[in-house]
Amino acid sequence: MECCCENMKIYELKLEADVDTDPVWCNRCGCNLELDELPISLEQKEKLRDWAVQYGEWIDWDNDKLCENGLELEKEHNQMGQSLSSKIQKEVGDSYRVSFSPSRSARHYLNND
Repeated sequence: MECCCENMKIYELKLEADVDTDPVWCNRCGCNLELDELPISLEQKEKLRDWAVQYGEWIDWDNDKLCENGLELEKEHNQMGQSLSSKIQKEVGDSYRVSFSPSRSARHYLNND
């Protein structure tokens, strides 16, 4: 697994969901990483994929506004992301440091209403 860092060696992973992309990033250079290359179980990869697909369910994309229960949906998504991050850290051991970056998009929509 390589990234865009100067030595192309990854030491720090960041779990962060976004639209239409794998949810794993190099925490130093910001390079999006291929989930299939991550040295974790197939079960965890599937859980990550499922979690990532749910990103933004709290947003009404057609009307560009927050859904009625958007804050709670985002909170649940972040809790699941934190849990997945901990499980991934256990699987990769000392090979990588895993951090989690929670979504804050609901607050953005809330503040713009």
